[in-house]
Amino acid sequence: MKQQVSPIQDLQHQAIALLQQLIKISSFSGEEHNTACAIQNWLALQNIDCERVKNNIWAKNLYFDEMKPTLLLNSHHDTVQPNQAYTRNPFQPYVHEGKLYGLGSNDAGGSLVALLSTFCYFYKQPSLKYNLIIAATGEEEISGKGGIAYLLRLLPQIEFAIVGEPTQMHLAIAEKGLLVLDACAVGIPGHAAHANTKNPIYSALEDIEWIKNYRFPKKSEMLGEVKMSVTQISAGKQHNLVPAKCKFTIDIRVNDQYQNEEIYQFIKDQLQSQVSARSLRLNSSSIDSNHPIVKAGKRLGRQVYGSPTLSDQALLNCPSLKMGPGDSKRSHAADEFIYLKEVRDAIPLYIDILKEIL
Repeated sequence: MKQQVSPIQDLQHQAIALLQQLIKISSFSGEEHNTACAIQNWLALQNIDCERVKNNIWAKNLYFDEMKPTLLLNSHHDTVQPNQAYTRNPFQPYVHEGKLYGLGSNDAGGSLVALLSTFCYFYKQPSLKYNLIIAATGEEEISGKGGIAYLLRLLPQIEFAIVGEPTQMHLAIAEKGLLVLDACAVGIPGHAAHANTKNPIYSALEDIEWIKNYRFPKKSEMLGEVKMSVTQISAGKQHNLVPAKCKFTIDIRVNDQYQNEEIYQFIKDQLQSQVSARSLRLNSSSIDSNHPIVKAGKRLGRQVYGSPTLSDQALLNCPSLKMGPGDSKRSHAADEFIYLKEVRDAIPLYIDILKEIL
């Protein structure tokens, strides 16, 4: 007699099939048109009406009630470019020893299909305590203005959010923000054989030494210290000429004790170099450790931690946590993969956590 398949098993099967389909489609940030179409079609097969703006796909649960608070389930379907160390075709979903290989499989395809499946599970259920919105968004890898930041203007007010990223299904309840500063030390150009009153390289080195040694006083329980790193430097075109300028770049990972604007203004006051910020909008994010969704995760054995990596959490205007199948260490790596078991197990775990609060 043929064994009956449960609704969750059916969702698991469909999730893996969708993930394999998405891997086959190129979806570099800003070029996600075709994966957006695939997600639209998949939702249509589930008899779920969805909307599209740019390359962002979103849908409400069937019994959406404007009088109820709303929970957002969000993950992204764009990818980075494959690096040169790949030994496999990044667009060929290949299964070997329980691993599904392919670009975007781990970051964040596994999380996306698991959250889509979770939304499908609750879609037709009446009398939920929260509304549900699923959003499959683009431009996450470049923190683009056409992704979740654009979509949020069209969505109802969000009470809190679950952002699907590879966390081994543990709860990242805080995430560091990102601040990138471009600095330029200005000097007096001249022949290297002659006296020169101001070499901008030396001035830049003094600033870089300060950056290396300075420690911001406010530490975070979850995210630790603010971390500053000089990651690029450029000056001069010939050996016998002292240059007029020395440019360098500062990568700053900001904890939840500071706002990016605050850090930026402080550094401007400390350095002799001219300093400008590429963006101030990627602030740190967090959710209270006593929030019901966090407590629900803990009851089901999930650990809580602070994440050093950036995601679309930085662009949300509500409390959020990051949670999804896979391992962040595999993201952007050559021959990216996710275990099939990780994707399958994520779906009932997402469902069980939401049952605790819905």
